[in-house]
Amino acid sequence: MEIIKTENLTKYYGKSRGIIDVNLSIEKGECFGFIGPNGAGKSTAIRLLLGLLSPTSGSAYIFGKDITKEKENILREIGYLPSEVMFYSGMKVKDIVKLSADLRGNDCGKEAKKICERLDLDTSKKVDELSFGNRKKVAIVCALQSNPSLIILDEPTGGLDPLMQKEFFDIIRERNQQGATIFLSSHILSEVQRNCTKAAIISEGEIIAFDSVEALGKSNTKRISVYGRVDLTNLDGIKDIQEHNNISSFLYNGDMNNLLYRLSNGDVADLTISEPSLEEVFLHYYEKGGDL
Repeated sequence: MEIIKTENLTKYYGKSRGIIDVNLSIEKGECFGFIGPNGAGKSTAIRLLLGLLSPTSGSAYIFGKDITKEKENILREIGYLPSEVMFYSGMKVKDIVKLSADLRGNDCGKEAKKICERLDLDTSKKVDELSFGNRKKVAIVCALQSNPSLIILDEPTGGLDPLMQKEFFDIIRERNQQGATIFLSSHILSEVQRNCTKAAIISEGEIIAFDSVEALGKSNTKRISVYGRVDLTNLDGIKDIQEHNNISSFLYNGDMNNLLYRLSNGDVADLTISEPSLEEVFLHYYEKGGDL
Protein backbone atom coordinates (compact mmCIF):
# COMPACT_ATOMS: atom_id res chain seq x y z
CA MET A 1 0.00 0.00 0.00
CA GLU A 2 1.28 3.46 -0.91
CA ILE A 3 1.35 5.72 2.14
CA ILE A 4 2.67 8.74 0.21
CA LYS A 5 2.13 9.36 -3.50
CA THR A 6 2.72 12.55 -5.44
CA GLU A 7 1.95 13.18 -9.09
CA ASN A 8 3.81 16.03 -10.81
CA LEU A 9 3.60 18.01 -7.57
CA THR A 10 4.62 21.60 -8.29
CA LYS A 11 4.79 24.79 -6.23
CA TYR A 12 5.80 28.27 -7.34
CA TYR A 13 5.99 31.30 -5.07
CA GLY A 14 5.04 33.90 -7.65
CA LYS A 15 7.79 33.48 -10.21
CA SER A 16 10.17 31.80 -7.74
CA ARG A 17 10.65 28.06 -7.87
CA GLY A 18 9.57 25.85 -5.01
CA ILE A 19 9.40 22.31 -6.43
CA ILE A 20 8.72 21.12 -9.98
CA ASP A 21 6.97 17.91 -11.10
CA VAL A 22 7.91 15.89 -8.02
CA ASN A 23 6.81 12.25 -8.28
CA LEU A 24 7.22 10.08 -5.18
CA SER A 25 5.86 6.68 -4.17
CA ILE A 26 6.48 5.49 -0.61
CA GLU A 27 5.15 2.16 0.60
CA LYS A 28 3.77 1.31 4.03
CA GLY A 29 6.54 0.48 6.52
CA GLU A 30 9.37 2.05 4.54
CA CYS A 31 11.98 4.34 6.04
CA PHE A 32 12.44 6.84 3.22
CA GLY A 33 15.22 9.43 2.92
CA PHE A 34 14.69 12.79 1.22
CA ILE A 35 18.12 14.25 0.45
CA GLY A 36 19.12 17.74 -0.58
CA PRO A 37 20.96 20.87 0.59
CA ASN A 38 19.22 23.91 2.01
CA GLY A 39 17.03 25.55 -0.64
CA ALA A 40 16.62 22.40 -2.74
CA GLY A 41 12.87 22.21 -2.03
CA LYS A 42 12.70 19.64 0.79
CA SER A 43 10.66 21.76 3.21
CA THR A 44 8.35 22.98 0.46
CA ALA A 45 7.58 19.37 -0.48
CA ILE A 46 6.87 18.49 3.16
CA ARG A 47 4.56 21.47 3.66
CA LEU A 48 2.63 20.42 0.57
CA LEU A 49 2.33 16.87 1.92
CA LEU A 50 0.94 18.27 5.17
CA GLY A 51 -1.52 20.58 3.44
CA LEU A 52 0.23 23.64 4.85
CA LEU A 53 0.70 24.92 1.30
CA SER A 54 -1.53 24.59 -1.74
CA PRO A 55 0.16 23.22 -4.87
CA THR A 56 0.42 25.29 -8.03
CA SER A 57 -0.29 22.08 -9.93
CA GLY A 58 -0.13 18.33 -9.44
CA SER A 59 -1.45 16.34 -6.49
CA ALA A 60 -0.43 14.60 -3.27
CA TYR A 61 -2.07 11.61 -1.62
CA ILE A 62 -1.50 10.37 1.93
CA PHE A 63 -3.05 7.01 2.93
CA GLY A 64 -4.69 7.09 -0.50
CA LYS A 65 -6.51 10.35 0.32
CA ASP A 66 -6.12 13.72 -1.39
CA ILE A 67 -4.39 16.06 1.08
CA THR A 68 -6.24 19.09 -0.29
CA LYS A 69 -9.66 17.48 0.30
CA GLU A 70 -9.21 15.33 3.43
CA LYS A 71 -6.48 17.15 5.32
CA GLU A 72 -8.05 16.92 8.78
CA ASN A 73 -8.50 13.14 8.65
CA ILE A 74 -5.02 12.64 7.22
CA LEU A 75 -3.24 14.77 9.82
CA ARG A 76 -4.72 12.75 12.69
CA GLU A 77 -2.40 9.90 11.67
CA ILE A 78 0.76 11.94 11.06
CA GLY A 79 3.52 12.91 13.48
CA TYR A 80 5.48 15.91 12.17
CA LEU A 81 8.81 17.22 13.44
CA PRO A 82 9.74 20.53 11.77
CA SER A 83 13.34 21.68 11.33
CA GLU A 84 12.67 24.80 13.42
CA VAL A 85 10.43 24.61 16.48
CA MET A 86 8.46 27.38 18.16
CA PHE A 87 6.11 27.23 21.15
CA TYR A 88 3.85 29.57 23.10
CA SER A 89 6.00 31.67 25.41
CA GLY A 90 5.65 31.16 29.16
CA MET A 91 4.28 27.61 28.96
CA LYS A 92 5.85 24.69 30.79
CA VAL A 93 7.04 21.69 28.80
CA LYS A 94 4.43 19.38 30.33
CA ASP A 95 1.65 21.79 29.35
CA ILE A 96 2.89 22.01 25.77
CA VAL A 97 3.02 18.23 25.51
CA LYS A 98 -0.50 17.91 26.94
CA LEU A 99 -1.83 20.64 24.64
CA SER A 100 -0.41 18.77 21.64
CA ALA A 101 -2.17 15.57 22.77
CA ASP A 102 -5.44 17.42 23.50
CA LEU A 103 -5.47 18.90 20.01
CA ARG A 104 -5.59 15.33 18.70
CA GLY A 105 -8.19 14.33 21.25
CA ASN A 106 -5.90 11.62 22.64
CA ASP A 107 -4.61 10.70 26.08
CA CYS A 108 -0.89 10.31 25.38
CA GLY A 109 0.41 10.79 28.92
CA LYS A 110 1.95 7.34 29.34
CA GLU A 111 3.76 7.38 26.00
CA ALA A 112 4.89 10.98 26.45
CA LYS A 113 6.44 10.11 29.82
CA LYS A 114 8.42 7.25 28.27
CA ILE A 115 9.83 9.44 25.50
CA CYS A 116 10.68 12.27 27.92
CA GLU A 117 12.62 9.82 30.10
CA ARG A 118 14.54 8.44 27.15
CA LEU A 119 15.44 11.94 25.94
CA ASP A 120 16.26 13.17 29.46
CA LEU A 121 13.74 16.03 29.15
CA ASP A 122 12.71 18.01 32.24
CA THR A 123 9.00 18.71 31.76
CA SER A 124 8.75 21.09 34.72
CA LYS A 125 10.76 23.84 33.01
CA LYS A 126 9.30 26.66 30.99
CA VAL A 127 10.00 26.41 27.30
CA ASP A 128 11.66 29.85 27.33
CA GLU A 129 14.38 28.44 29.60
CA LEU A 130 15.32 25.64 27.23
CA SER A 131 18.24 25.42 24.84
CA PHE A 132 17.58 24.82 21.16
CA GLY A 133 18.39 21.13 21.62
CA ASN A 134 15.91 20.74 24.48
CA ARG A 135 13.21 22.57 22.53
CA LYS A 136 13.82 20.05 19.75
CA LYS A 137 13.25 17.28 22.30
CA VAL A 138 9.87 18.81 23.18
CA ALA A 139 8.94 18.77 19.49
CA ILE A 140 10.00 15.11 19.24
CA VAL A 141 7.70 14.19 22.14
CA CYS A 142 4.81 16.10 20.56
CA ALA A 143 5.39 14.37 17.21
CA LEU A 144 5.68 10.82 18.53
CA GLN A 145 3.49 10.58 21.63
CA SER A 146 0.34 9.61 19.70
CA ASN A 147 2.09 6.66 17.96
CA PRO A 148 1.33 8.00 14.45
CA SER A 149 1.36 5.61 11.50
CA LEU A 150 3.32 8.14 9.38
CA ILE A 151 6.22 10.12 10.86
CA ILE A 152 7.57 13.07 8.85
CA LEU A 153 10.94 14.41 10.02
CA ASP A 154 12.45 17.61 8.62
CA GLU A 155 16.15 17.89 9.58
CA PRO A 156 15.32 16.24 12.92
CA THR A 157 18.69 16.12 14.69
CA GLY A 158 19.65 19.81 14.58
CA GLY A 159 20.60 20.89 18.10
CA LEU A 160 20.80 17.36 19.52
CA ASP A 161 24.12 16.16 20.93
CA PRO A 162 25.52 12.85 19.59
CA LEU A 163 24.11 10.77 22.47
CA MET A 164 20.63 12.21 21.98
CA GLN A 165 20.90 11.73 18.21
CA LYS A 166 21.58 8.03 18.81
CA GLU A 167 18.66 7.73 21.22
CA PHE A 168 16.38 9.57 18.81
CA PHE A 169 17.17 7.21 15.93
CA ASP A 170 16.82 4.21 18.25
CA ILE A 171 13.25 5.39 18.90
CA ILE A 172 12.60 5.99 15.19
CA ARG A 173 13.88 2.52 14.25
CA GLU A 174 11.65 0.98 16.92
CA ARG A 175 8.62 2.81 15.53
CA ASN A 176 9.52 1.67 12.03
CA GLN A 177 9.83 -1.95 13.21
CA GLN A 178 6.37 -1.59 14.77
CA GLY A 179 4.94 -0.65 11.36
CA ALA A 180 5.21 3.14 11.16
CA THR A 181 6.29 4.67 7.85
CA ILE A 182 9.17 7.15 8.17
CA PHE A 183 9.83 10.12 5.86
CA LEU A 184 13.26 11.53 6.79
CA SER A 185 14.32 14.79 5.16
CA SER A 186 17.99 15.54 5.76
CA HIS A 187 21.18 16.97 4.32
CA ILE A 188 23.21 14.68 6.62
CA LEU A 189 23.96 11.75 4.34
CA SER A 190 25.12 9.40 7.09
CA GLU A 191 21.68 9.66 8.76
CA VAL A 192 20.00 8.50 5.58
CA GLN A 193 22.56 5.79 4.84
CA ARG A 194 22.27 4.27 8.33
CA ASN A 195 18.50 4.45 8.71
CA CYS A 196 16.72 4.43 5.33
CA THR A 197 15.98 1.73 2.76
CA LYS A 198 15.02 4.04 -0.13
CA ALA A 199 15.85 7.66 -0.91
CA ALA A 200 15.32 10.47 -3.39
CA ILE A 201 17.80 13.22 -4.17
CA ILE A 202 16.28 16.64 -4.91
CA SER A 203 18.14 19.45 -6.67
CA GLU A 204 16.72 22.89 -7.43
CA GLY A 205 13.19 21.63 -6.85
CA GLU A 206 13.43 18.53 -9.05
CA ILE A 207 14.02 14.86 -8.23
CA ILE A 208 17.29 13.82 -9.88
CA ALA A 209 17.60 10.31 -8.40
CA PHE A 210 15.15 7.90 -6.74
CA ASP A 211 16.18 4.36 -5.75
CA SER A 212 17.14 2.11 -2.86
CA VAL A 213 19.90 3.52 -0.68
CA GLU A 214 22.01 0.50 -1.60
CA ALA A 215 21.56 1.13 -5.34
CA LEU A 216 22.28 4.85 -5.01
CA GLY A 217 25.56 4.02 -3.30
CA LYS A 218 26.63 1.38 -5.82
CA SER A 219 28.53 2.22 -8.98
CA ASN A 220 31.43 1.10 -11.12
CA THR A 221 33.58 3.48 -9.13
CA LYS A 222 35.51 2.32 -6.07
CA ARG A 223 37.04 4.27 -3.21
CA ILE A 224 40.71 3.18 -3.02
CA SER A 225 43.26 4.02 -0.35
CA VAL A 226 46.91 3.13 -0.87
CA TYR A 227 49.33 3.16 2.06
CA GLY A 228 52.87 3.60 0.76
CA ARG A 229 54.68 5.16 -2.18
CA VAL A 230 53.27 4.70 -5.68
CA ASP A 231 53.33 6.74 -8.90
CA LEU A 232 49.73 7.37 -10.04
CA THR A 233 50.62 10.03 -12.62
CA ASN A 234 48.46 9.94 -15.78
CA LEU A 235 46.58 6.81 -14.68
CA ASP A 236 43.22 6.82 -16.47
CA GLY A 237 40.12 6.57 -14.26
CA ILE A 238 41.34 8.39 -11.18
CA LYS A 239 39.11 11.08 -9.61
CA ASP A 240 39.42 13.30 -6.57
CA ILE A 241 42.87 12.10 -5.51
CA GLN A 242 44.09 13.17 -2.08
CA GLU A 243 47.64 12.53 -0.88
CA HIS A 244 48.96 12.94 2.65
CA ASN A 245 51.77 11.26 4.63
CA ASN A 246 52.34 8.49 2.07
CA ILE A 247 48.60 7.74 1.89
CA SER A 248 46.83 8.20 -1.44
CA SER A 249 43.01 8.09 -1.45
CA PHE A 250 40.99 8.41 -4.64
CA LEU A 251 37.93 7.32 -6.61
CA TYR A 252 38.71 4.92 -9.45
CA ASN A 253 36.60 3.66 -12.37
CA GLY A 254 39.36 2.63 -14.77
CA ASP A 255 40.82 -0.74 -15.70
CA MET A 256 41.65 -2.56 -12.46
CA ASN A 257 44.52 -4.43 -14.14
CA ASN A 258 46.20 -1.13 -14.99
CA LEU A 259 45.86 0.01 -11.39
CA LEU A 260 47.25 -3.25 -10.00
CA TYR A 261 50.18 -3.09 -12.41
CA ARG A 262 50.98 0.45 -11.29
CA LEU A 263 50.71 -0.57 -7.62
CA SER A 264 52.99 -3.59 -8.16
CA ASN A 265 55.74 -1.21 -9.28
CA GLY A 266 55.42 0.88 -6.13
CA ASP A 267 56.14 0.37 -2.46
CA VAL A 268 52.69 -0.52 -1.09
CA ALA A 269 52.30 -1.35 2.61
CA ASP A 270 48.51 -1.75 2.56
CA LEU A 271 45.50 -1.29 0.32
CA THR A 272 41.75 -0.87 0.90
CA ILE A 273 39.01 -0.99 -1.76
CA SER A 274 35.43 -0.05 -0.86
CA GLU A 275 32.20 1.33 -2.31
CA PRO A 276 32.02 5.14 -2.40
CA SER A 277 29.96 6.65 0.41
CA LEU A 278 26.46 7.98 -0.23
CA GLU A 279 27.88 11.43 0.46
CA GLU A 280 30.36 11.05 -2.40
CA VAL A 281 27.57 9.91 -4.71
CA PHE A 282 25.41 12.83 -3.58
CA LEU A 283 28.16 15.39 -4.20
CA HIS A 284 28.83 13.93 -7.62
CA TYR A 285 25.15 14.31 -8.57
CA TYR A 286 25.29 17.96 -7.62
CA GLU A 287 28.73 18.85 -8.94
CA LYS A 288 28.88 16.68 -12.06
CA GLY A 289 25.20 16.23 -12.91
CA GLY A 290 25.12 12.42 -12.96
CA ASP A 291 26.04 9.23 -11.19
CA LEU A 292 29.59 8.04 -10.65
